[in-house]
Amino acid sequence: MAQVKTYVRPMAGWWRKNPFYVWYMAREASCVFITLYALVVLTGLLRLYQGKSQFDAWRESLAGPLSIAFHSAALAFVLYHSWTWFKVMPKTLPFVRLGGRRVPDRLIVVSGVVATVLVSIALFWAVRP
Repeated sequence: MAQVKTYVRPMAGWWRKNPFYVWYMAREASCVFITLYALVVLTGLLRLYQGKSQFDAWRESLAGPLSIAFHSAALAFVLYHSWTWFKVMPKTLPFVRLGGRRVPDRLIVVSGVVATVLVSIALFWAVRP
C-alpha cells in the first residue's frame, strides 16, 4: 500500500517576500507599542492615585532617553496605524453620494485626516495650561 505524504507549506518569512505584507506586518506590530503605551498611561494613573510624590517620580522617569526613544517609536507606529485606517475608510463605508455623484476615495481619506487634525488642535488648545 502506498503511503500518502501530505503537503506542508513553508511558512518561514512568508511576509518578507512581498512589500505589501511587510507593511501589513508593520501595522500589526504597531499594536505592541500601542499596548505598551497604554500600560505607561495606566501606570501614570496609578501613580496619581498613590499621591503627588509618586506621580512626580513617574513624570521624571518619562524624561529619560529610553522613555523618549520609546515614545518616539510609539508615536511613529500610532501615526502609521492611523494612516492605514484612514486609507481603509473608503472601502468600509457605504458609497457616499453628493449631488448624485459618488465621493472620491481620496476626498474621504483627506476629510478624515483633516477632521482628526482639527479635533486634535482643538483638544490641545482646550487643555493648555
